[in-house]
Amino acid sequence: MVAADAFALATEVVRAAAERGIPLRLLGGQAVRLLTPDFPPRERAGQDLDLASVSSAKGRVEAFLAELGFEGDRRFNALHGHKQLYFVGPGGGPVADVSLERLQMCHVLEFRDRIDRMPYTLDVADLLLSKLQVVQLNEKDVHDVCYLLAAFPVREGDEPGTIGLDRVGRLVADDWGWWRTVTGNLDRVAELLRGELARLVPPGAPFDPVEQALALRRHVDAVPKTIRWKIRARVGERVRWYELPEEVEH
Repeated sequence: MVAADAFALATEVVRAAAERGIPLRLLGGQAVRLLTPDFPPRERAGQDLDLASVSSAKGRVEAFLAELGFEGDRRFNALHGHKQLYFVGPGGGPVADVSLERLQMCHVLEFRDRIDRMPYTLDVADLLLSKLQVVQLNEKDVHDVCYLLAAFPVREGDEPGTIGLDRVGRLVADDWGWWRTVTGNLDRVAELLRGELARLVPPGAPFDPVEQALALRRHVDAVPKTIRWKIRARVGERVRWYELPEEVEH
């Protein structure tokens, strides 16, 4: 497989996987770029391929990537292959990091039952949550959140290709930590996009990302919370509500 850059390679990989019925979807900034082709591309140097799949397809994913010229890290995959796989790209090119079943960072985002909602990427709501769960957002994260909020509607229900209020609401209503991080980030994103990072808002976008962030913020506050949420809320910020992502050596 020959590709001009990491984004072209990532696009070729997920499209080829879809043609074969292999559940392999893009995550991260490349997924956002693929879903927002009309916005100015967010080109970034040194990008890897961040991918998502499910445990039941692990063997097919490994064989498929090997066929495309990716070389698996045997030691890493033997130790962590129940949740994550790591490959070096063709000719020493961009590496591929495959999360299985869930994305484990500051919080845990389960996607096993949602892997087939969109053809080449995780569902829009899940991509947005994968960014909003980062406790310390950087400008690249804000850029991705901005693009998703500018391109896709915040809408009742959980329709694929929308920022479904049901999906977001169910997650934050049962987990105070998720709620605390998501609400803080929505406030921060709205503030930044109104101010110093207003330049990130793409011209002619279908939706106002600030208005959408605020609509989402209102919903996550209003959604009825579980007993588990309320018990954890009593402790509040006196106890850390998020995990520190591990830096795993390859």
